[in-house]
Amino acid sequence: MVKVTAAEVNKLRKTTGAGMMDCKKALVESNGDFDAAIEILRKKGQKVAAKRADRESSEGVAIAIANEDNSTGVGIVLACETDFVGKNEDFISLAHKIASAGLNCRTKEELLKSDIDGMSIEEKLIEQTGVIGEKIQINDFSRIDADFVGTYIHAGNKISSLVGFSNKCENIEIAAKDISMQIAAMNPIALDEDSVDSAVIEKEIEIAKDQLRAKGKPDEMLDKIAQGKLKRFFKDNTLIHQAFIKNSKQSVSQYLSSFSTETKITSYSRVSIG
Repeated sequence: MVKVTAAEVNKLRKTTGAGMMDCKKALVESNGDFDAAIEILRKKGQKVAAKRADRESSEGVAIAIANEDNSTGVGIVLACETDFVGKNEDFISLAHKIASAGLNCRTKEELLKSDIDGMSIEEKLIEQTGVIGEKIQINDFSRIDADFVGTYIHAGNKISSLVGFSNKCENIEIAAKDISMQIAAMNPIALDEDSVDSAVIEKEIEIAKDQLRAKGKPDEMLDKIAQGKLKRFFKDNTLIHQAFIKNSKQSVSQYLSSFSTETKITSYSRVSIG
Protein backbone atom coordinates (compact mmCIF):
# COMPACT_ATOMS: atom_id res chain seq x y z
CA MET A 1 0.00 0.00 0.00
CA VAL A 2 1.34 3.42 -0.98
CA LYS A 3 2.42 5.63 1.89
CA VAL A 4 0.44 8.88 2.03
CA THR A 5 1.85 11.85 3.93
CA ALA A 6 -0.13 14.23 6.10
CA ALA A 7 0.91 17.10 3.81
CA GLU A 8 -0.59 15.34 0.78
CA VAL A 9 -3.83 14.65 2.63
CA ASN A 10 -4.03 18.26 3.78
CA LYS A 11 -3.41 19.56 0.25
CA LEU A 12 -6.24 17.40 -1.12
CA ARG A 13 -8.52 18.50 1.71
CA LYS A 14 -7.86 22.18 0.96
CA THR A 15 -8.48 21.60 -2.75
CA THR A 16 -11.72 19.66 -2.43
CA GLY A 17 -13.09 20.45 1.04
CA ALA A 18 -13.49 16.72 1.70
CA GLY A 19 -12.84 15.19 5.12
CA MET A 20 -9.37 14.04 6.14
CA MET A 21 -10.25 10.33 6.09
CA ASP A 22 -11.97 10.58 2.71
CA CYS A 23 -8.90 12.35 1.31
CA LYS A 24 -6.54 9.75 2.73
CA LYS A 25 -8.64 6.89 1.31
CA ALA A 26 -8.76 8.57 -2.11
CA LEU A 27 -4.99 9.05 -2.17
CA VAL A 28 -4.37 5.45 -1.14
CA GLU A 29 -6.82 4.18 -3.77
CA SER A 30 -5.11 6.30 -6.44
CA ASN A 31 -1.62 5.19 -5.36
CA GLY A 32 -0.75 8.76 -4.46
CA ASP A 33 -1.90 10.28 -7.76
CA PHE A 34 -3.33 13.66 -6.73
CA ASP A 35 -5.51 14.24 -9.83
CA ALA A 36 -6.83 10.69 -9.71
CA ALA A 37 -7.69 11.19 -6.03
CA ILE A 38 -9.73 14.27 -6.93
CA GLU A 39 -11.60 12.23 -9.55
CA ILE A 40 -12.32 9.53 -6.96
CA LEU A 41 -13.84 12.11 -4.65
CA ARG A 42 -15.91 13.55 -7.51
CA LYS A 43 -17.28 10.10 -8.32
CA LYS A 44 -18.22 9.70 -4.68
CA GLY A 45 -20.11 12.99 -4.97
CA GLN A 46 -21.93 11.69 -8.05
CA LYS A 47 -23.03 8.58 -6.18
CA VAL A 48 -24.28 10.58 -3.21
CA ALA A 49 -26.04 13.05 -5.53
CA ALA A 50 -27.81 10.19 -7.33
CA LYS A 51 -28.98 8.69 -4.03
CA ARG A 52 -30.30 12.02 -2.77
CA ALA A 53 -31.80 13.31 -6.04
CA ASP A 54 -35.36 13.01 -4.70
CA ARG A 55 -34.57 14.81 -1.44
CA GLU A 56 -36.02 18.25 -0.77
CA SER A 57 -33.45 21.06 -0.53
CA SER A 58 -35.43 23.73 1.29
CA GLU A 59 -32.65 25.19 3.46
CA GLY A 60 -29.51 27.10 2.50
CA VAL A 61 -28.52 30.71 1.92
CA ALA A 62 -29.72 33.64 -0.19
CA ILE A 63 -26.83 35.86 -1.30
CA ALA A 64 -26.76 39.18 -3.18
CA ILE A 65 -23.58 40.89 -4.38
CA ALA A 66 -22.60 43.63 -6.82
CA ASN A 67 -19.47 44.18 -8.89
CA GLU A 68 -16.88 46.85 -8.04
CA ASP A 69 -18.60 49.75 -9.79
CA ASN A 70 -22.11 48.63 -8.75
CA SER A 71 -23.27 48.36 -12.35
CA THR A 72 -24.24 44.68 -12.04
CA GLY A 73 -25.79 42.78 -9.18
CA VAL A 74 -26.55 39.10 -8.71
CA GLY A 75 -28.79 37.22 -6.30
CA ILE A 76 -28.61 33.46 -5.80
CA VAL A 77 -30.09 30.81 -3.53
CA LEU A 78 -27.70 27.97 -2.78
CA ALA A 79 -29.91 25.29 -1.29
CA CYS A 80 -29.22 22.29 0.92
CA GLU A 81 -31.28 19.90 3.02
CA THR A 82 -30.67 21.09 6.59
CA ASP A 83 -30.30 24.38 8.42
CA PHE A 84 -27.15 22.99 10.05
CA VAL A 85 -25.35 22.87 6.69
CA GLY A 86 -26.87 26.21 5.64
CA LYS A 87 -25.20 27.91 8.60
CA ASN A 88 -21.79 26.34 7.93
CA GLU A 89 -19.14 28.95 7.08
CA ASP A 90 -17.67 26.86 4.24
CA PHE A 91 -21.13 26.51 2.68
CA ILE A 92 -21.75 30.27 2.96
CA SER A 93 -18.31 30.94 1.46
CA LEU A 94 -19.14 28.63 -1.47
CA ALA A 95 -22.38 30.55 -2.05
CA HIS A 96 -20.48 33.86 -2.20
CA LYS A 97 -17.96 32.33 -4.62
CA ILE A 98 -20.77 31.11 -6.88
CA ALA A 99 -22.49 34.50 -6.71
CA SER A 100 -19.23 36.19 -7.74
CA ALA A 101 -19.02 33.90 -10.76
CA GLY A 102 -22.62 34.85 -11.53
CA LEU A 103 -21.59 38.46 -12.17
CA ASN A 104 -20.29 37.23 -15.53
CA CYS A 105 -23.40 35.18 -16.37
CA ARG A 106 -26.84 35.96 -17.76
CA THR A 107 -28.70 32.78 -16.85
CA LYS A 108 -28.66 30.00 -14.28
CA GLU A 109 -27.66 27.56 -17.03
CA GLU A 110 -24.69 29.73 -17.95
CA LEU A 111 -23.73 29.99 -14.28
CA LEU A 112 -23.72 26.20 -13.83
CA LYS A 113 -21.30 25.87 -16.75
CA SER A 114 -18.89 28.58 -15.50
CA ASP A 115 -15.68 27.64 -13.68
CA ILE A 116 -14.60 27.85 -10.06
CA ASP A 117 -11.70 25.96 -8.48
CA GLY A 118 -10.75 24.38 -11.81
CA MET A 119 -14.14 22.79 -12.51
CA SER A 120 -17.62 23.83 -13.57
CA ILE A 121 -20.01 24.96 -10.85
CA GLU A 122 -22.23 22.03 -11.79
CA GLU A 123 -19.32 19.68 -11.04
CA LYS A 124 -18.47 21.63 -7.89
CA LEU A 125 -21.98 21.14 -6.53
CA ILE A 126 -21.75 17.39 -7.15
CA GLU A 127 -18.33 17.29 -5.48
CA GLN A 128 -19.64 19.15 -2.44
CA THR A 129 -22.67 16.87 -2.27
CA GLY A 130 -20.20 14.06 -1.69
CA VAL A 131 -18.26 16.11 0.87
CA ILE A 132 -21.29 17.29 2.84
CA GLY A 133 -23.59 14.33 2.28
CA GLU A 134 -26.61 16.48 1.37
CA LYS A 135 -28.28 17.47 -1.87
CA ILE A 136 -26.91 20.87 -2.93
CA GLN A 137 -28.28 22.93 -5.80
CA ILE A 138 -28.85 26.48 -7.02
CA ASN A 139 -32.57 27.11 -6.53
CA ASP A 140 -32.66 30.68 -7.80
CA PHE A 141 -30.55 33.10 -9.83
CA SER A 142 -31.27 36.71 -10.78
CA ARG A 143 -29.21 39.51 -12.30
CA ILE A 144 -29.72 43.26 -12.55
CA ASP A 145 -27.77 45.73 -14.69
CA ALA A 146 -28.21 49.45 -14.01
CA ASP A 147 -26.34 52.71 -13.56
CA PHE A 148 -26.19 51.79 -9.87
CA VAL A 149 -27.19 48.51 -8.21
CA GLY A 150 -27.74 48.21 -4.47
CA THR A 151 -27.77 44.93 -2.53
CA TYR A 152 -28.96 43.67 0.83
CA ILE A 153 -28.60 40.35 2.66
CA HIS A 154 -30.91 39.94 5.64
CA ALA A 155 -29.43 38.60 8.88
CA GLY A 156 -29.26 34.81 8.72
CA ASN A 157 -28.84 34.76 4.92
CA LYS A 158 -32.44 33.66 4.28
CA ILE A 159 -33.49 36.65 2.14
CA SER A 160 -31.49 38.91 -0.16
CA SER A 161 -32.45 41.65 -2.60
CA LEU A 162 -31.18 43.82 -5.44
CA VAL A 163 -32.37 47.19 -6.70
CA GLY A 164 -31.28 49.10 -9.80
CA PHE A 165 -31.34 52.87 -10.29
CA SER A 166 -31.41 55.05 -13.39
CA ASN A 167 -28.43 57.14 -12.25
CA LYS A 168 -26.04 57.76 -9.38
CA CYS A 169 -27.10 60.64 -7.19
CA GLU A 170 -25.46 61.94 -4.03
CA ASN A 171 -25.69 59.37 -1.21
CA ILE A 172 -27.21 56.79 -3.55
CA GLU A 173 -25.56 54.09 -1.40
CA ILE A 174 -27.80 55.02 1.55
CA ALA A 175 -30.97 55.06 -0.55
CA ALA A 176 -29.99 51.77 -2.21
CA LYS A 177 -29.48 50.00 1.11
CA ASP A 178 -32.77 51.26 2.55
CA ILE A 179 -34.80 50.35 -0.54
CA SER A 180 -33.11 46.96 -0.76
CA MET A 181 -34.19 46.39 2.84
CA GLN A 182 -37.71 47.47 1.86
CA ILE A 183 -37.77 44.85 -0.89
CA ALA A 184 -36.55 42.12 1.46
CA ALA A 185 -39.04 43.04 4.19
CA MET A 186 -42.16 43.86 2.18
CA ASN A 187 -41.77 41.58 -0.87
CA PRO A 188 -43.53 43.79 -3.46
CA ILE A 189 -45.12 41.99 -6.40
CA ALA A 190 -44.08 44.62 -8.96
CA LEU A 191 -42.27 47.93 -9.37
CA ASP A 192 -45.42 49.97 -10.07
CA GLU A 193 -49.04 49.50 -11.20
CA ASP A 194 -48.02 49.31 -14.86
CA SER A 195 -45.77 46.35 -14.05
CA VAL A 196 -48.49 44.25 -12.37
CA ASP A 197 -49.59 41.27 -14.45
CA SER A 198 -53.02 41.78 -16.00
CA ALA A 199 -54.21 38.41 -14.65
CA VAL A 200 -53.41 39.58 -11.11
CA ILE A 201 -55.35 42.81 -11.65
CA GLU A 202 -58.38 40.95 -13.01
CA LYS A 203 -58.29 38.56 -10.06
CA GLU A 204 -58.12 41.41 -7.52
CA ILE A 205 -61.06 43.18 -9.18
CA GLU A 206 -63.16 40.01 -9.08
CA ILE A 207 -62.27 39.40 -5.42
CA ALA A 208 -63.29 42.97 -4.59
CA LYS A 209 -66.59 42.62 -6.45
CA ASP A 210 -67.38 39.32 -4.73
CA GLN A 211 -66.76 40.94 -1.34
CA LEU A 212 -68.98 43.90 -2.24
CA ARG A 213 -71.79 41.63 -3.48
CA ALA A 214 -71.61 39.71 -0.20
CA LYS A 215 -72.15 43.03 1.59
CA GLY A 216 -75.21 43.74 -0.54
CA LYS A 217 -73.74 46.55 -2.67
CA PRO A 218 -75.75 47.24 -5.86
CA ASP A 219 -74.19 46.09 -9.16
CA GLU A 220 -73.96 49.63 -10.56
CA MET A 221 -71.57 50.58 -7.73
CA LEU A 222 -69.27 47.56 -8.01
CA ASP A 223 -66.87 48.82 -10.70
CA LYS A 224 -66.22 52.16 -9.04
CA ILE A 225 -65.66 50.72 -5.57
CA ALA A 226 -63.55 47.85 -6.94
CA GLN A 227 -61.28 50.35 -8.69
CA GLY A 228 -60.78 52.11 -5.38
CA LYS A 229 -59.81 48.81 -3.76
CA LEU A 230 -57.44 48.15 -6.66
CA LYS A 231 -55.65 51.43 -5.96
CA ARG A 232 -55.20 50.32 -2.37
CA PHE A 233 -53.83 47.00 -3.62
CA PHE A 234 -51.26 48.85 -5.76
CA LYS A 235 -50.28 51.00 -2.77
CA ASP A 236 -49.69 47.97 -0.57
CA ASN A 237 -48.00 45.74 -3.12
CA THR A 238 -45.98 47.80 -5.63
CA LEU A 239 -42.54 48.96 -4.61
CA ILE A 240 -42.64 52.66 -5.42
CA HIS A 241 -46.08 53.12 -3.81
CA GLN A 242 -45.48 51.10 -0.64
CA ALA A 243 -45.17 52.93 2.66
CA PHE A 244 -41.46 53.29 3.42
CA ILE A 245 -40.54 50.92 6.27
CA LYS A 246 -38.50 53.57 8.10
CA ASN A 247 -41.15 56.27 7.79
CA SER A 248 -44.69 55.13 7.01
CA LYS A 249 -45.79 58.73 6.30
CA GLN A 250 -43.95 58.68 2.98
CA SER A 251 -43.89 56.24 0.08
CA VAL A 252 -40.73 54.62 -1.27
CA SER A 253 -40.96 56.96 -4.25
CA GLN A 254 -41.15 60.00 -1.98
CA TYR A 255 -38.21 58.73 0.06
CA LEU A 256 -36.08 58.34 -3.09
CA SER A 257 -37.10 61.84 -4.23
CA SER A 258 -35.55 63.24 -1.05
CA PHE A 259 -32.19 62.24 -2.54
CA SER A 260 -32.90 63.21 -6.15
CA THR A 261 -36.01 63.90 -8.21
CA GLU A 262 -34.13 62.64 -11.28
CA THR A 263 -33.20 59.22 -9.90
CA LYS A 264 -35.69 56.40 -10.53
CA ILE A 265 -35.84 52.71 -9.67
CA THR A 266 -35.45 50.74 -12.89
CA SER A 267 -35.68 47.16 -11.58
CA TYR A 268 -35.44 45.02 -8.50
CA SER A 269 -35.15 41.38 -7.46
CA ARG A 270 -35.67 39.35 -4.30
CA VAL A 271 -34.49 35.79 -3.63
CA SER A 272 -35.24 33.76 -0.55
CA ILE A 273 -35.09 30.32 1.05
CA GLY A 274 -38.30 28.32 0.80
